[in-house]
Amino acid sequence: MKRRSQPKPEPVVSPEILEKAKRSVFSDKLKKTAKCTVCGAEASPANPDEDPLCWVCRRLKISAWHDSEQQVPAQE
Repeated sequence: MKRRSQPKPEPVVSPEILEKAKRSVFSDKLKKTAKCTVCGAEASPANPDEDPLCWVCRRLKISAWHDSEQQVPAQE
């Protein structure tokens, strides 16, 4: 006894839209990620105008700015 072959179901999404989606996903993976200028780790994609920093170095930089702002009034 042979099984009947099932008819192929109609695609829900048109092939053109599916192809565009595949290209957009693969192009995101192909983009080179920037490296942190301090430690060389993968940089976080915060602002492209700023220095490319990873999240750890970015937090250390913010913390250093905060500390330096607090020290200025004490010196005057």
